[in-house]
Amino acid sequence: MQNERLISFLLRIGIAIAFLYASIAAFLDSFSWIGFLPPWIDTIVPRGVVLSIFSTYEILLSLWLLSGRAVVRSSALSAATLCGIILFNIQSFDIVFRDVPILFSALALVALAKKA
Repeated sequence: MQNERLISFLLRIGIAIAFLYASIAAFLDSFSWIGFLPPWIDTIVPRGVVLSIFSTYEILLSLWLLSGRAVVRSSALSAATLCGIILFNIQSFDIVFRDVPILFSALALVALAKKA
């Protein structure tokens, strides 16, 4: 039981750091990150606005993961978010390939939390 709590904690920290880094970096240098948003979003809302909203969402998701509350939900939402990031940026797989292991970490966290 103690080992599972440690594993959950370590997975949550790893996933949260990935989201926190990307969101803070996007706030500090939006020009480098805006290209990861699909251009068609501009027809609905300017990509700069979407990037700010998404970065805020990633920060909130990170804090939720770190809180340890509703781990199944927060890790499932993390996995869904990562799937979206990968799918919308599949043409840049040389960059987003790093999101694949984070996705599987989130799925492992879902399975671990459901077991508990």
